[in-house]
Amino acid sequence: MKKLFHPAPLALAVAATITAGCANAPWSAEQQIPATKSNVVAHYADLAHATYEDALTTARALDEATDRLIANPTDANLQAAKEAWLASRVPYQQSEVFRFGNAIVDDWEGQLNAWPLDEGLIDYVKPDDYQHELGNAGATANIIASSSINVGGETLDVTTLTSELLADLNEVGGSEANVATGYHAIEFLLWGQDLNGFESGAGERPVTDYAKGSDCTNGNCERRAQYLDAVTDLLISDLQWMVNQWAPGAGDNYRAQLTAANPDQGIQKMLFGMGSLSLGELAGERMKVALEANSYEDEHDCFSDNTHNSHYYNGQGIRNVYTGSYRRVDGSLVSGPSLSDLVKQSNPELDARLNSQLNASMEALGLMKARAESSQNPIAFDTMIAPGNAEGSRIINNAIMALVEQTGSIEQAARQLGIDALSPDDAGHEF
Repeated sequence: MKKLFHPAPLALAVAATITAGCANAPWSAEQQIPATKSNVVAHYADLAHATYEDALTTARALDEATDRLIANPTDANLQAAKEAWLASRVPYQQSEVFRFGNAIVDDWEGQLNAWPLDEGLIDYVKPDDYQHELGNAGATANIIASSSINVGGETLDVTTLTSELLADLNEVGGSEANVATGYHAIEFLLWGQDLNGFESGAGERPVTDYAKGSDCTNGNCERRAQYLDAVTDLLISDLQWMVNQWAPGAGDNYRAQLTAANPDQGIQKMLFGMGSLSLGELAGERMKVALEANSYEDEHDCFSDNTHNSHYYNGQGIRNVYTGSYRRVDGSLVSGPSLSDLVKQSNPELDARLNSQLNASMEALGLMKARAESSQNPIAFDTMIAPGNAEGSRIINNAIMALVEQTGSIEQAARQLGIDALSPDDAGHEF
């Protein structure tokens, strides 16, 4: 992903601010106006807009926290920046259900959430504990320590670290593991490498990696701060662009295109997004692959050991789309006409079953989350996938099976609503 996304014109941002509250009215299926495919698609756009607004709000808080860390590198400020990063993941992970089916999101999201990454592209690593993609010439480039890097025979000037430069370095040399921007680049800059393998413990980057003068550890502290500043600024710019794409009241953004199209296309995108994230991505790429390979390198939030939350909030995003409800970071509820309402109109039994399965998958993912956050003998995801960890394997497999079961009902719901093929784009996603 090498495109730097610029915010849409100011008019879109203003429209988003003026109309942001319109989706917050309580909704009940018993209201006089019944759910229709058209108003369900329109409310889907409301959900996306609210979710991306929250991702932007929490990213701004993260940017402010990292600015304080850069200005005053203390343990307290480093911890505050880490907590802001963790908070920013809650709405963003719920937004991933909009990626599948909406090509505009899928084409954009790699700049924000690509993983796994070869962190040696960005900064120093401990060589004897560093696993990276075989043959990746950028795996040890160390942008922060360099004024120029050579990847695949091409020499690139990295003297001045800007958002534009970092965006252009994504997938440099043709390797998808060369990720220079996004949440996981920021995560690495805050936590550093996780050198614990299957044992408990996350990365332990010292705050002195941002210290001034002779207190600097591991060299290049000023460059490291410049990189962190540039990459968080880019995160905000990218999220603002996506907020504008879903903003109501504009005639030339993605929301306008979606709601003007045949509503069956929107319903198809919704169900495809749910099914693809549920089965192929979350149950498959993010859990089964890591478990079967016993590979902590395939852990999603690998530096912070926050993977249990990423999985949990992915699951929550799936349920949000079906139920038409989203709990915002300020505690308010966005609700409206939903897929659940549509399915219930013609097949109440199927609707009840799918709602029950969504609840079951959240319960299974919630157990993973609770076990990782337990005050007594917590087991993080990278420990759960260790060879011979029977409890961890059981927890993960139960979550996988719950996601598989609900995906079958998602396919039935699609047929119930007259959607015969769940392939709304050519982005290569399937389930």
